[in-house]
Order: sequence, then structure tokens, then C-alpha cells
Amino acid sequence: MGKPTGFMDYERVDANSEEPRKRIEHFNEFHIFLSPEEQRCQAARCMDCGVPFCQYGQNIAGMTSGCPLHNLVPEWNDLLYTGNWEQAYNRLHKTNNFPEFTSRVCPALCEKACTCGHWGDAVSVRDNEHGIIETAYEKGYAKAHPPKTRTGKTVAVIGSGPSGLAVADQLNQRGHSVTVYERDDRIGGLLMYGIPNMKLEKQIIDRKVDIMKEEGVSFVTSCNVGVDIKPAELLKQYDRVVLCCGAKNPRDIKAHGREAEGIYFAVDYLAKNTKSLLDSNFKDRKAISAKGKHVVIIGGGDTGNDCAGTAIRQGAKSVTQLEMMPAPPEKRLPNNPWPQWPKVLKTDYGQEEAIAVYGKDPRVYQTTVKEFHKDKNGKLNGITIVKLEQRKDEKTGRMQMTEVAGTQKKIPADLVLIAAGFLGTESYISKAFGIQMTERTNVETKEGSYATSVKNVYTAGDMHRGQSLVVWAIREGRECAHEVDESLMGYSYLGIQ
Repeated sequence: MGKPTGFMDYERVDANSEEPRKRIEHFNEFHIFLSPEEQRCQAARCMDCGVPFCQYGQNIAGMTSGCPLHNLVPEWNDLLYTGNWEQAYNRLHKTNNFPEFTSRVCPALCEKACTCGHWGDAVSVRDNEHGIIETAYEKGYAKAHPPKTRTGKTVAVIGSGPSGLAVADQLNQRGHSVTVYERDDRIGGLLMYGIPNMKLEKQIIDRKVDIMKEEGVSFVTSCNVGVDIKPAELLKQYDRVVLCCGAKNPRDIKAHGREAEGIYFAVDYLAKNTKSLLDSNFKDRKAISAKGKHVVIIGGGDTGNDCAGTAIRQGAKSVTQLEMMPAPPEKRLPNNPWPQWPKVLKTDYGQEEAIAVYGKDPRVYQTTVKEFHKDKNGKLNGITIVKLEQRKDEKTGRMQMTEVAGTQKKIPADLVLIAAGFLGTESYISKAFGIQMTERTNVETKEGSYATSVKNVYTAGDMHRGQSLVVWAIREGRECAHEVDESLMGYSYLGIQ
């Protein structure tokens, strides 16, 4: 431990952000990170505790506590504090293939389980991670390192989201020849088109993909496996196939008037806007615009917040975000002790911007849509909302959200974005490969395994576990790569943690 008293000597300091009214003028990242010296002081706050829950990464009370990648947080914080940036990068990269992504989009499960956070302010782990990886690029530590030998084995990875990229990166470093297939026109999957640019600028993805290309990974874009190329052809051409196609089947809202024009799934809204931004800076007019519209977002979470931030940047007249559940408490309740994930109110960048622009928090809790309204041309022009309350179902004994009589209210809405989560993977890919699925439409495997019901076909990420976090996708990709490597070589020394 570089500075035993660091957590007492230094207060937590986070990276600054552009003022909300300023940053909504553009779609670029808006965080202003600390200087290397300031970052070293923040790393000194890591107390190298006896039980580092920050790297635990397992479920407590049904939610993940600590980093699923089991990042060696105390070790690289110590190396950062002592100024050994290269070794800090090496320890970070040992467990995390893509710290340039996680240091930007991960909700920092590590910090929520930090021992310092139990008594005061947690160590700024995510900002420290960002400092290490960006310094590694600046100094050349993160440059391409192609494998010295090749095994002669070939693997196809279907999908280029975080799990697919992790599988490809691991297996390529082992010496296998890996080809990644992506149905979109750009590599990145969820990272490219599911996360807005201001949260993750796309040149950050391209920078890493270019390094992977230098290291020998091949990429094929605009190829929809199961449609443009048949599974039988892939299985004939490659020794193994890994499916990392995500869980992009969105949950719909079944309310009267759903067919009205102006209702979109959040994933389509975000994807079309990001593509239009990257292709033409919106000049092609292919984006779904919120300019001058009353926007209603159905659903909270990161996706709903991203929709709010995007709509505000487009010039929305108003933004309302409906959440079915009650508002979380501002502080931990006694039944939610550390190191459990804190079930507390989180005001993210989109909500901050809405407060700055419209003068109020956009979130309306315990509320859902009762009916969509449309004009004579079929265009959405309003919705009826209704309040909800928790009641126990007499038959099942479970608590359910039910409508409160007499609370219906009509509000203006020209654009509705459904951000109500996902129901699993799209069925065409599983049907094409003939793999067995679970009742929740995830790919079925044996417990602790990534092998599907079809010989030589594996799966990882959201397609395997359901909608989850980027860190879980990377972990699954690493573990899947280990299993695939073992099946090819009879043993594996690929790290899974």
C-alpha cells in the first residue's frame, strides 16, 4: 500500500463535467478528467483493505456486489499512486480487455462495494481506471501485441458487442484465427449503436478495434448470419462458432392506440440517431428527431436516461420519464446494508440536463401508460397515464403494481420512446442454428458452461444470461473463450478472472 493514510489525507474528487446547458449543445463526451497528479492522490485513497469487496463480483441479496471481472483494484491503485503507470496498466488489462469502455459506461459496481464507501466516500475507482487506460494509449503501453505463434484453429464469433469482442480478443491472443461477423455497418454492437456518443465517443471503439485488427482479428460487417450466410457454412468453415448476438428483443407496451405513428422502441431511437450522427452529422435526416416535441419515455434505467439526454440535445419541447416503481430512497435503508448494491435514488446526466432545461426532474414514479391518442392522420398527439400502487395478489401472495382508480390523466405526447427492457435474443438466429432456448428466451447451456445444444457452437453475453451490464458481458466472453480454447487444445491457460 503506497500511502496507508491516503483515505484520511485526501477527500474524494471526481472528474468535472461541462455545465448541463453547455454540454447539450453537442454530442461529444463532456467529462473533464483530473490531471495525472490529481489522479495519483485519488489512487492513494485506496486503503488496500483486508477484504477488497470492490473485486468480489458476486450476488448479494439478488444484486451484484463488486466488479464481475474481479479487477485487481487495490493493486493497480497502488501502482498508480506510486507512478508506475505501465505496471498499473498491465494489472488492469490482466482482468479487463476493455477498460477504455468500462471506465466510461460501467455504473462502477466496484465503488458501491468499496470499504471506504462504508464509512465515507468511496475511492474513485472508475476515474482511476480511466486515467490508467488513457495514459497507456498516450505512452504506447496499449499498442498492438500480436501473438507470436498460431495454432491453426479457426473460430467465428457472431456479434461484435462487448462479449463478442472479449471472446475474439482472448482467443486471438491464444493464437487461434478469429473472424468476427457483425450485421451492422460498424463494429461495436451495443457499444456502437446502443449507447449515445456523449456517453461513449465512437472513436474510442474504433481505436481498440484497430488494435485488434493489427493483432490479427478479422472483422466482417454488414453480414447478418442466419440470413446472409447459413450456419452450416460457418460450421464447415470454422472449428468453433460463438454466438454473442445480444438480447435485443424489446419489451412492448400493450395499450390501446399502440399503432399510432410516433411510438418507437428506445433501442431503435438511439441506434438511428447515432448512425445519422456518425454518417452525416444529422444532415441525412434519417434520425428520429425530438425537436419541438413533447417526449415521453416509458421506463427508467440507463436506456431511459440516454433517451432523455438525446432528446434534450435534439431540442425537445418537454421530456417526461415514466417509471412504474416508487422512487428509491435518497440513502440506504437498514434492509439494504453495505456491501449490497445501494438501492438509492440516482440522478444521471440526462435527468440533470432536464432539470437544468425544464426546471424539474423528468421522472414521474408509480405511473404507466393507459392509452395512446392519435389525430385523424394516425399521428400520436397525447397519452393517458394512470397512477399505480403496490398491492398483494391474493392468489400468489406477490406484491404487484396495480392501477389506482380515478387517477387517469391525459398529457401531451408527440414522441413516445419505450425503454421497458428486453425479453431475450431475437429468435431468427437461434432458429437458424437450431439451438435450445430457455423459457426466458436465452440460449440454454449447462450450468457453468457456454456450450449450446449444437456441437461446436457456444454462446456468451446477453444472449446467454439476458440483458445485463458491459462488465458481465466481458466476463462471460472471457469465460467462454477459456472453454472454447480448452475444447480446441485439450487445455487452456487463458485467464478467466
